Amino acid sequence: MALQAVRSGRAPDEFSRLHRAFVEHFAYAVAFVWLASIYAAVHAPWVRNLRGLINPLGRVESTWSFLFALPLLMTAAWVSVAVGGESIRRAQLLKNQTHEFAIAGAIAFVVFCLALDRAVTAYLLAF
Repeated sequence: MALQAVRSGRAPDEFSRLHRAFVEHFAYAVAFVWLASIYAAVHAPWVRNLRGLINPLGRVESTWSFLFALPLLMTAAWVSVAVGGESIRRAQLLKNQTHEFAIAGAIAFVVFCLALDRAVTAYLLAF
């Protein structure tokens, strides 16, 4: 990053640095969630109502939607964040950009944990 700033003659701004770090780490999280979901899908029972095996009083949800809805949501969010960097820069809600990225990171972390919890739950049903 410093070498790039020296070559271009200007220092990278705070938003670009935070955005690049967020997109990179979010990509790692998305890849890990996909790998965990695919691994769980190999071992999970493929039924029309997987949630019925977990909680008989719960709503009907198939194995496919139970395992892959959150990774698909995370992938769509990652693509929109990676492609729409300038739109995000213009739509600043808080005065401090670090706080905005911290809130976005916390939300992404919660969805990441929910997706992993679903994958582990489906995996444990097989055993």
